[in-house]
Amino acid sequence: QMLYGVIQGAQYEDLRRKASRDLSAMEVAGRSFDGFGIGGAFEKENLATIVDWVCEELPEDKPRHLLGLSEPDDIFAGVEAGADTFDCVNPSRIGRNGGLYGRYGRFNLTRSEFKRDFAAPVAGCNCYTCQNYSIAYLHHLFKAKEMLGFTLATIHNEYFTVQLVRGIRQSIIEGDYPEYKKRVLGDFYGGQPLRSHWG
Repeated sequence: QMLYGVIQGAQYEDLRRKASRDLSAMEVAGRSFDGFGIGGAFEKENLATIVDWVCEELPEDKPRHLLGLSEPDDIFAGVEAGADTFDCVNPSRIGRNGGLYGRYGRFNLTRSEFKRDFAAPVAGCNCYTCQNYSIAYLHHLFKAKEMLGFTLATIHNEYFTVQLVRGIRQSIIEGDYPEYKKRVLGDFYGGQPLRSHWG
């Protein structure tokens, strides 16, 4: 296991920077933290700025883990500010409430139009849920308040998020990150096309 120090400080630059310096300098019996978590409450519009403050103070040879992200644009902002890894309850929270992520945004499984739609929930998705169940079945599970619906929606949303981060990593390696970001966020926030094109 790796031991991480978690940096707090809310929206205050002086507190964030001090916590970053203090934790990165901390050493007990010759051992320091293996990495750092960037936690606490973030206002969405300040996320990148706060992560940037913290990363300026932390050693470059240790991983920075950003806690509590919310949406795809937050992941891009975190990457650009210096975060290496991420976690958040959002994919499962959205899933438990009937929301699914797709290329063209988020949509709700409980809408009546899905009652007899036997296509995959998200066209072209290779997750377990989309490969094995129809959107009509997921719609039924949520209407019946069956726990399996929450699980299947969460599986899809987690898969979507992991694929997004994998794509970001690959685009950095290949040198086309700006184009990838523009395409992904343009599709996701540009408005949903017809159901058949949600993929």
